[in-house]
Amino acid sequence: MTTVRKPVPIYTTKGDFSAFLVYPMLYNLNGEWIGFVTPDRDVYSVYGEYVGWLSNDPRILRKRSYDFSKPKINPPQPPPKMTAPASAPLPPMMAELGYDTIDVLEDEPDRLDTADRNELRPDLE
Repeated sequence: MTTVRKPVPIYTTKGDFSAFLVYPMLYNLNGEWIGFVTPDRDVYSVYGEYVGWLSNDPRILRKRSYDFSKPKINPPQPPPKMTAPASAPLPPMMAELGYDTIDVLEDEPDRLDTADRNELRPDLE
């Protein structure tokens, strides 16, 4: 028997519904795969590059000055496109971010883009 997991809305600091999580996969509002989450709540792009972490709010956050100490990991197989939820519950009250932390979906959304249109994708050799 297959268990269908309920999508978890991911918000920006401004309270906008910007992505959703069907653990462990992250999707944009078009239902396209944009990344994945590890059991430790670390967020990676479709290329296996570290993006940040999933907060309890839920938001995707990262340190402003990133030291690149997290190695690139092998991403899972791309999942099929999902049907995005038509709406999301109102966002929770978001805690203020310190200057050393940024909201990825608000400040650097290109870090979580689909594999076919990401400007940061590796060059084909």
